[in-house]
Amino acid sequence: MNRVFDVAVRAEASLGEGPTWDAAADRLIWVDILGSRVHTYAPGDGRRTVMATEQHVGTAKPRAGGGLVVNLRDGIGLYGPGGAPFTWLVRDPVPGRRGNDAAVAPDGALWAGTMRYDEAPGGGSLLRVAPDGTVTESAADVAVSNGTGWSPDGRLMYYVDSPTRRIDVLDFDGRQGLKRRPFAHVEERAGFPDGLTVDAEGCVWVALWDGAAVRRYTPDGRLDRTVDLPVRRPTACAFGGTDLRDLYITTARTGLDRPHPLSGSVLVVPDAGRGLPGTPFAG
Repeated sequence: MNRVFDVAVRAEASLGEGPTWDAAADRLIWVDILGSRVHTYAPGDGRRTVMATEQHVGTAKPRAGGGLVVNLRDGIGLYGPGGAPFTWLVRDPVPGRRGNDAAVAPDGALWAGTMRYDEAPGGGSLLRVAPDGTVTESAADVAVSNGTGWSPDGRLMYYVDSPTRRIDVLDFDGRQGLKRRPFAHVEERAGFPDGLTVDAEGCVWVALWDGAAVRRYTPDGRLDRTVDLPVRRPTACAFGGTDLRDLYITTARTGLDRPHPLSGSVLVVPDAGRGLPGTPFAG
């Protein structure tokens, strides 16, 4: 296997997830869900920060006014610039459930997924969280709500409920996804689709949990590139760096008896393509 990746951050995260490029600060944001940590990494100077959260944290995204919005065990929280103070935007604790992956739509709303710790079918959901905290349920009866992203023109929304082994696509009207249908299937031997990102050409990149790879699908659902990795559990991917050309990949070591030494690190594929500028949460 030819090595096409570098190690951006060597770490031993239990469940690294949610890489997001923060253009305002020229840094990558990512989380260790089970470690209850929000990490940042600035490729320009190598500077790293770590912030502890009081609950398991599914993802962290930049806010338009500075600070972060976080998808926690019991709901959606807000941190001001510098990490404090913390406030709840939406608090809805459900025993046995936690927040998972999330993404910010072109209009600045947060689409936040939930799941049960036991991954029970029907225990998760996908919620649209408006900047004022208004919550609309977009998808119910899912198991592991995961990758979410939008086409370059904002007219299509992509979504993963991992146990289905599908990436789905929906027509997007700006506030909700309609007519959910399969976009691409991941065969059993290739693992489970997890976090995803969409590039400037409208191609969908998805990390394959238990598949040791990241795949790129064209807008018509055709597989056209596979990035093989030494780690069994890549979790999500996102473009960042200069001109959004580098693909960052988070990884996990949870549940593995003999994890690869790089499991839990953040990997990067230099000059993998060109990403789309992100939208900060408007709340």
